[in-house]
Amino acid sequence: MTDIVSNPAVLARYLALPQGSKVLAEYIWIDGTNNLRSKCRTLDTKPTSVEELPEWNFDGSSTEQAPGHDSDIYIRPCAFYPDPFRLGDNIIVLAECYNSDGTPNAFNHRYECAKLMEAHKDEQIWFGIEQEYTLFDQYNNVYGWPKGGFPAPQGPYYCGVGTGKVNCRDVVEAHYKACLYAGIKISGINAEVMPSQWEFQVGPCTGITMGDELTIARYLLHRVAEDFNIKISFHPKPLAGDWNGAGCHTNVSTEKMRIPGGMKYIEEAIEKLSKRHSEHVAVYGEDNDLRLTGKHETASIAAFSAGVANRGCSIRIPRSVNKDGFGYFEDRRPASNIDPYLVTGIMAETILGPVDGVDIVKRVQK
Repeated sequence: MTDIVSNPAVLARYLALPQGSKVLAEYIWIDGTNNLRSKCRTLDTKPTSVEELPEWNFDGSSTEQAPGHDSDIYIRPCAFYPDPFRLGDNIIVLAECYNSDGTPNAFNHRYECAKLMEAHKDEQIWFGIEQEYTLFDQYNNVYGWPKGGFPAPQGPYYCGVGTGKVNCRDVVEAHYKACLYAGIKISGINAEVMPSQWEFQVGPCTGITMGDELTIARYLLHRVAEDFNIKISFHPKPLAGDWNGAGCHTNVSTEKMRIPGGMKYIEEAIEKLSKRHSEHVAVYGEDNDLRLTGKHETASIAAFSAGVANRGCSIRIPRSVNKDGFGYFEDRRPASNIDPYLVTGIMAETILGPVDGVDIVKRVQK
Protein backbone atom coordinates (compact mmCIF):
# COMPACT_ATOMS: atom_id res chain seq x y z
CA MET A 1 0.00 0.00 0.00
CA THR A 2 1.27 3.44 -0.91
CA ASP A 3 1.79 5.83 1.98
CA ILE A 4 -0.85 8.53 2.07
CA VAL A 5 0.48 12.06 1.68
CA SER A 6 -1.04 14.65 4.00
CA ASN A 7 0.11 18.14 4.91
CA PRO A 8 -1.98 19.52 7.81
CA ALA A 9 -0.10 22.83 7.85
CA VAL A 10 -0.96 23.55 4.20
CA LEU A 11 -4.55 22.39 4.66
CA ALA A 12 -4.95 24.74 7.65
CA ARG A 13 -4.30 27.75 5.37
CA TYR A 14 -7.28 26.84 3.23
CA LEU A 15 -9.55 25.93 6.10
CA ALA A 16 -8.91 29.40 7.56
CA LEU A 17 -10.25 31.15 4.43
CA PRO A 18 -13.54 33.00 5.04
CA GLN A 19 -16.67 31.45 3.52
CA GLY A 20 -19.00 34.44 3.78
CA SER A 21 -22.50 33.64 4.97
CA LYS A 22 -22.45 30.14 3.51
CA VAL A 23 -22.78 27.06 5.71
CA LEU A 24 -21.34 23.63 4.92
CA ALA A 25 -23.67 20.79 5.89
CA GLU A 26 -22.22 17.27 6.00
CA TYR A 27 -25.11 14.81 5.58
CA ILE A 28 -24.56 11.46 7.37
CA TRP A 29 -26.54 8.24 6.88
CA ILE A 30 -26.34 4.50 7.59
CA ASP A 31 -25.87 2.43 4.42
CA GLY A 32 -26.93 -1.10 3.47
CA THR A 33 -23.96 -2.68 5.27
CA ASN A 34 -24.47 -0.85 8.59
CA ASN A 35 -21.56 1.45 7.78
CA LEU A 36 -21.63 5.22 7.55
CA ARG A 37 -21.63 7.39 4.44
CA SER A 38 -21.57 11.15 4.08
CA LYS A 39 -21.52 13.98 1.56
CA CYS A 40 -21.51 17.74 1.88
CA ARG A 41 -23.65 20.54 0.46
CA THR A 42 -23.59 24.31 0.75
CA LEU A 43 -26.45 26.13 2.47
CA ASP A 44 -27.13 29.84 2.07
CA THR A 45 -27.85 30.42 5.76
CA LYS A 46 -27.40 28.70 9.10
CA PRO A 47 -30.53 26.67 9.97
CA THR A 48 -32.28 27.20 13.29
CA SER A 49 -34.35 23.99 13.14
CA VAL A 50 -34.13 20.64 11.39
CA GLU A 51 -37.24 21.53 9.38
CA GLU A 52 -35.23 24.20 7.54
CA LEU A 53 -32.77 21.64 6.18
CA PRO A 54 -33.43 20.45 2.61
CA GLU A 55 -34.15 16.88 1.62
CA TRP A 56 -31.38 15.46 -0.58
CA ASN A 57 -30.59 12.22 -2.40
CA PHE A 58 -27.77 9.85 -3.33
CA ASP A 59 -27.03 6.81 -5.50
CA GLY A 60 -28.32 3.87 -3.48
CA SER A 61 -26.91 1.33 -5.95
CA SER A 62 -23.44 2.33 -4.73
CA THR A 63 -24.31 1.86 -1.05
CA GLU A 64 -26.18 -1.48 -1.30
CA GLN A 65 -29.49 0.25 -0.63
CA ALA A 66 -31.13 0.19 -4.07
CA PRO A 67 -30.90 -1.47 -7.51
CA GLY A 68 -29.21 0.35 -10.38
CA HIS A 69 -32.44 0.81 -12.37
CA ASP A 70 -34.08 2.68 -9.46
CA SER A 71 -31.13 3.99 -7.55
CA ASP A 72 -32.22 7.33 -6.07
CA ILE A 73 -32.49 7.22 -2.29
CA TYR A 74 -33.74 10.30 -0.49
CA ILE A 75 -32.17 11.51 2.73
CA ARG A 76 -34.34 13.49 5.12
CA PRO A 77 -32.64 15.39 7.95
CA CYS A 78 -33.67 14.39 11.47
CA ALA A 79 -31.02 16.11 13.62
CA PHE A 80 -27.98 18.36 13.24
CA TYR A 81 -24.87 19.16 15.26
CA PRO A 82 -21.94 21.64 15.25
CA ASP A 83 -19.13 20.43 13.00
CA PRO A 84 -15.86 20.00 15.00
CA PHE A 85 -13.78 19.70 11.82
CA ARG A 86 -14.90 22.72 9.80
CA LEU A 87 -15.92 24.79 12.86
CA GLY A 88 -17.81 28.09 12.53
CA ASP A 89 -21.48 27.78 11.61
CA ASN A 90 -20.87 24.55 9.69
CA ILE A 91 -22.92 21.51 10.72
CA ILE A 92 -23.19 17.74 10.61
CA VAL A 93 -26.64 16.52 9.57
CA LEU A 94 -28.01 13.11 10.56
CA ALA A 95 -30.41 11.87 7.90
CA GLU A 96 -32.86 9.00 7.38
CA CYS A 97 -33.08 7.12 4.08
CA TYR A 98 -36.29 6.81 2.05
CA ASN A 99 -37.11 5.07 -1.23
CA SER A 100 -38.41 6.91 -4.28
CA ASP A 101 -42.00 5.92 -3.41
CA GLY A 102 -41.73 7.58 0.00
CA THR A 103 -41.40 4.41 2.05
CA PRO A 104 -38.51 4.07 4.51
CA ASN A 105 -35.52 2.27 3.03
CA ALA A 106 -35.06 -1.33 4.21
CA PHE A 107 -32.00 -0.26 6.22
CA ASN A 108 -33.69 2.74 7.83
CA HIS A 109 -34.34 1.20 11.24
CA ARG A 110 -34.67 4.60 12.85
CA TYR A 111 -38.13 4.96 11.31
CA GLU A 112 -39.79 2.22 13.37
CA CYS A 113 -37.65 2.85 16.43
CA ALA A 114 -38.96 6.43 16.51
CA LYS A 115 -42.55 5.13 16.45
CA LEU A 116 -41.86 2.96 19.49
CA MET A 117 -40.17 5.75 21.40
CA GLU A 118 -42.98 8.20 20.66
CA ALA A 119 -45.66 5.71 21.74
CA HIS A 120 -43.84 5.11 25.05
CA LYS A 121 -42.53 8.63 25.67
CA ASP A 122 -44.37 8.90 28.99
CA GLU A 123 -42.20 6.08 30.34
CA GLN A 124 -39.10 8.28 29.98
CA ILE A 125 -36.89 5.39 28.86
CA TRP A 126 -33.18 6.18 29.12
CA PHE A 127 -30.29 4.42 27.43
CA GLY A 128 -26.55 4.52 27.85
CA ILE A 129 -24.39 2.60 25.37
CA GLU A 130 -20.78 1.54 25.92
CA GLN A 131 -19.14 1.41 22.48
CA GLU A 132 -16.05 -0.79 22.27
CA TYR A 133 -13.82 -0.65 19.21
CA THR A 134 -10.39 -1.78 17.99
CA LEU A 135 -7.65 0.23 16.29
CA PHE A 136 -5.88 -1.09 13.18
CA ASP A 137 -3.10 0.45 11.14
CA GLN A 138 -3.40 1.09 7.39
CA TYR A 139 -2.00 -2.37 6.66
CA ASN A 140 -4.75 -4.09 8.70
CA ASN A 141 -2.52 -4.97 11.65
CA VAL A 142 -3.80 -4.35 15.16
CA TYR A 143 -2.26 -0.98 15.94
CA GLY A 144 0.94 -1.13 18.00
CA TRP A 145 1.16 -4.92 18.10
CA PRO A 146 4.53 -6.56 17.29
CA LYS A 147 4.88 -7.25 13.57
CA GLY A 148 4.04 -10.90 13.00
CA GLY A 149 3.59 -11.50 16.73
CA PHE A 150 1.49 -10.81 19.76
CA PRO A 151 1.78 -8.61 22.86
CA ALA A 152 1.85 -10.03 26.37
CA PRO A 153 -1.40 -11.71 27.49
CA GLN A 154 -4.36 -9.66 28.65
CA GLY A 155 -4.13 -8.26 32.14
CA PRO A 156 -2.43 -4.85 32.30
CA TYR A 157 -4.32 -3.20 29.45
CA TYR A 158 -7.81 -2.56 30.88
CA CYS A 159 -7.91 1.10 31.99
CA GLY A 160 -4.15 0.96 31.50
CA VAL A 161 -1.72 3.83 31.82
CA GLY A 162 1.75 4.00 30.29
CA THR A 163 3.73 2.93 27.26
CA GLY A 164 3.32 -0.76 26.53
CA LYS A 165 -0.11 -0.79 28.14
CA VAL A 166 -2.07 1.57 25.90
CA ASN A 167 -1.79 2.51 22.23
CA CYS A 168 -2.89 5.58 20.26
CA ARG A 169 -4.41 7.58 23.09
CA ASP A 170 -4.22 10.65 20.82
CA VAL A 171 -7.07 9.31 18.65
CA VAL A 172 -9.16 8.67 21.75
CA GLU A 173 -8.58 12.11 23.26
CA ALA A 174 -9.22 13.88 19.95
CA HIS A 175 -12.47 11.97 19.51
CA TYR A 176 -13.55 12.85 23.05
CA LYS A 177 -13.14 16.57 22.38
CA ALA A 178 -14.81 16.33 18.96
CA CYS A 179 -17.88 14.73 20.57
CA LEU A 180 -18.05 17.40 23.27
CA TYR A 181 -17.81 20.15 20.64
CA ALA A 182 -20.64 18.56 18.64
CA GLY A 183 -22.85 18.40 21.73
CA ILE A 184 -22.82 14.60 21.98
CA LYS A 185 -23.52 13.24 25.48
CA ILE A 186 -20.25 11.37 25.66
CA SER A 187 -19.94 10.37 29.30
CA GLY A 188 -16.52 8.73 29.42
CA ILE A 189 -13.68 6.75 27.83
CA ASN A 190 -11.36 3.94 28.90
CA ALA A 191 -8.82 1.50 27.51
CA GLU A 192 -10.28 -1.99 27.17
CA VAL A 193 -9.06 -5.50 28.02
CA MET A 194 -7.42 -6.25 24.66
CA PRO A 195 -4.50 -3.98 23.78
CA SER A 196 -5.43 -1.35 21.15
CA GLN A 197 -9.06 -1.76 22.10
CA TRP A 198 -10.89 1.22 23.59
CA GLU A 199 -14.36 2.19 24.72
CA PHE A 200 -16.42 5.36 24.85
CA GLN A 201 -19.78 5.73 26.52
CA VAL A 202 -22.71 7.82 25.29
CA GLY A 203 -25.69 8.67 27.48
CA PRO A 204 -27.91 8.79 29.29
CA CYS A 205 -30.07 9.66 26.29
CA THR A 206 -33.85 9.57 26.12
CA GLY A 207 -35.59 7.45 23.50
CA ILE A 208 -34.58 8.00 19.87
CA THR A 209 -31.72 10.36 20.75
CA MET A 210 -29.65 7.37 21.89
CA GLY A 211 -29.38 5.99 18.37
CA ASP A 212 -28.83 9.46 16.93
CA GLU A 213 -25.98 10.39 19.24
CA LEU A 214 -24.19 7.04 19.01
CA THR A 215 -24.35 7.22 15.20
CA ILE A 216 -22.80 10.68 15.16
CA ALA A 217 -20.18 9.64 17.74
CA ARG A 218 -19.18 6.75 15.47
CA TYR A 219 -18.91 9.09 12.50
CA LEU A 220 -16.72 11.45 14.49
CA LEU A 221 -14.48 8.54 15.52
CA HIS A 222 -13.94 7.48 11.91
CA ARG A 223 -13.22 11.05 10.86
CA VAL A 224 -10.75 11.66 13.68
CA ALA A 225 -8.99 8.37 12.90
CA GLU A 226 -8.52 9.51 9.28
CA ASP A 227 -6.19 12.24 10.54
CA PHE A 228 -3.99 9.64 12.24
CA ASN A 229 -4.08 7.09 9.40
CA ILE A 230 -5.88 4.65 11.72
CA LYS A 231 -8.71 2.26 10.87
CA ILE A 232 -11.58 1.72 13.30
CA SER A 233 -13.08 -1.75 13.63
CA PHE A 234 -16.45 -2.41 15.26
CA HIS A 235 -16.22 -6.16 14.63
CA PRO A 236 -17.30 -8.09 17.74
CA LYS A 237 -14.38 -10.53 17.50
CA PRO A 238 -11.63 -8.63 15.69
CA LEU A 239 -8.99 -11.23 16.55
CA ALA A 240 -9.43 -14.97 17.07
CA GLY A 241 -7.88 -16.62 20.10
CA ASP A 242 -7.65 -15.79 23.77
CA TRP A 243 -8.53 -12.13 23.32
CA ASN A 244 -11.66 -10.28 24.42
CA GLY A 245 -14.26 -9.42 21.83
CA ALA A 246 -15.94 -6.04 21.50
CA GLY A 247 -19.45 -5.22 22.64
CA CYS A 248 -21.97 -2.42 22.95
CA HIS A 249 -23.26 -2.99 26.46
CA THR A 250 -26.61 -1.22 26.71
CA ASN A 251 -27.81 0.30 29.97
CA VAL A 252 -31.55 0.75 30.32
CA SER A 253 -33.98 2.37 32.75
CA THR A 254 -37.49 3.78 32.81
CA GLU A 255 -38.68 6.48 35.16
CA LYS A 256 -40.27 3.83 37.40
CA MET A 257 -36.96 1.95 37.64
CA ARG A 258 -35.07 5.08 38.68
CA ILE A 259 -37.06 5.87 41.83
CA PRO A 260 -37.26 4.00 45.18
CA GLY A 261 -39.00 0.68 44.68
CA GLY A 262 -37.77 0.53 41.09
CA MET A 263 -36.21 -2.92 41.51
CA LYS A 264 -39.67 -4.41 41.04
CA TYR A 265 -39.83 -2.92 37.53
CA ILE A 266 -36.26 -3.93 36.75
CA GLU A 267 -37.08 -7.54 37.63
CA GLU A 268 -40.26 -7.41 35.54
CA ALA A 269 -38.26 -6.13 32.57
CA ILE A 270 -35.67 -8.89 32.94
CA GLU A 271 -38.42 -11.51 33.04
CA LYS A 272 -39.83 -10.14 29.76
CA LEU A 273 -36.35 -10.14 28.22
CA SER A 274 -35.81 -13.77 29.21
CA LYS A 275 -38.78 -14.80 27.06
CA ARG A 276 -37.45 -13.07 23.92
CA HIS A 277 -33.78 -14.02 24.06
CA SER A 278 -33.62 -15.37 20.50
CA GLU A 279 -35.44 -12.34 19.07
CA HIS A 280 -33.02 -9.95 20.75
CA VAL A 281 -29.91 -11.88 19.72
CA ALA A 282 -31.19 -11.81 16.13
CA VAL A 283 -30.79 -8.01 16.04
CA TYR A 284 -27.80 -7.65 18.36
CA GLY A 285 -25.13 -7.55 15.66
CA GLU A 286 -23.45 -9.63 12.96
CA ASP A 287 -20.97 -12.35 14.02
CA ASN A 288 -22.02 -11.96 17.64
CA ASP A 289 -21.84 -15.75 18.00
CA LEU A 290 -18.05 -15.41 17.76
CA ARG A 291 -18.12 -13.18 20.84
CA LEU A 292 -20.91 -14.62 23.03
CA THR A 293 -19.14 -17.86 23.92
CA GLY A 294 -19.44 -17.88 27.70
CA LYS A 295 -15.78 -16.84 27.93
CA HIS A 296 -14.02 -13.46 28.08
CA GLU A 297 -16.69 -11.84 30.25
CA THR A 298 -19.62 -12.90 28.07
CA ALA A 299 -22.65 -15.13 28.47
CA SER A 300 -23.37 -17.94 26.02
CA ILE A 301 -25.45 -16.92 23.04
CA ALA A 302 -27.47 -20.14 23.53
CA ALA A 303 -29.04 -19.25 26.87
CA PHE A 304 -30.39 -16.26 28.78
CA SER A 305 -29.04 -15.42 32.23
CA ALA A 306 -29.13 -12.56 34.72
CA GLY A 307 -27.24 -11.75 37.90
CA VAL A 308 -25.97 -9.08 40.25
CA ALA A 309 -22.49 -7.73 39.41
CA ASN A 310 -21.94 -10.75 37.11
CA ARG A 311 -20.28 -9.82 33.83
CA GLY A 312 -20.72 -13.36 32.57
CA CYS A 313 -24.51 -12.96 32.42
CA SER A 314 -26.78 -11.73 29.64
CA ILE A 315 -28.18 -9.07 31.98
CA ARG A 316 -26.17 -7.53 34.80
CA ILE A 317 -27.73 -5.68 37.71
CA PRO A 318 -25.05 -3.36 39.12
CA ARG A 319 -24.27 -4.04 42.78
CA SER A 320 -25.13 -0.44 43.72
CA VAL A 321 -28.56 -0.83 42.10
CA ASN A 322 -29.20 -4.05 43.99
CA LYS A 323 -28.20 -2.33 47.22
CA ASP A 324 -30.31 0.80 46.64
CA GLY A 325 -33.30 -1.05 45.24
CA PHE A 326 -33.64 1.15 42.15
CA GLY A 327 -31.67 2.35 39.12
CA TYR A 328 -30.99 0.55 35.85
CA PHE A 329 -29.84 -2.75 34.30
CA GLU A 330 -27.19 -3.57 31.71
CA ASP A 331 -27.78 -5.79 28.68
CA ARG A 332 -24.34 -7.22 27.88
CA ARG A 333 -25.38 -9.14 24.77
CA PRO A 334 -25.24 -6.43 22.03
CA ALA A 335 -22.17 -6.60 19.79
CA SER A 336 -19.98 -3.62 18.98
CA ASN A 337 -21.37 -3.45 15.42
CA ILE A 338 -25.04 -3.09 16.35
CA ASP A 339 -27.46 -0.77 14.65
CA PRO A 340 -28.42 1.21 17.78
CA TYR A 341 -31.97 1.77 16.53
CA LEU A 342 -32.58 -1.98 16.40
CA VAL A 343 -31.27 -2.52 19.92
CA THR A 344 -33.06 0.38 21.58
CA GLY A 345 -36.17 -0.32 19.51
CA ILE A 346 -36.53 -3.96 20.46
CA MET A 347 -35.73 -3.11 24.08
CA ALA A 348 -38.65 -0.68 24.18
CA GLU A 349 -40.84 -3.16 22.31
CA THR A 350 -40.10 -5.96 24.79
CA ILE A 351 -40.23 -4.18 28.13
CA LEU A 352 -42.84 -1.50 27.34
CA GLY A 353 -45.02 -3.28 24.81
CA PRO A 354 -45.52 -3.58 21.04
CA VAL A 355 -46.93 -0.84 18.83
CA ASP A 356 -49.38 -1.53 16.02
CA GLY A 357 -47.64 -1.88 12.68
CA VAL A 358 -44.16 -2.13 14.20
CA ASP A 359 -42.19 -5.37 14.46
CA ILE A 360 -38.43 -4.91 14.79
CA VAL A 361 -37.43 -8.53 14.12
CA LYS A 362 -39.79 -9.03 11.18
CA ARG A 363 -38.52 -5.83 9.56
CA VAL A 364 -34.94 -7.10 9.69
CA GLN A 365 -35.92 -10.50 8.29
CA LYS A 366 -37.52 -9.02 5.16
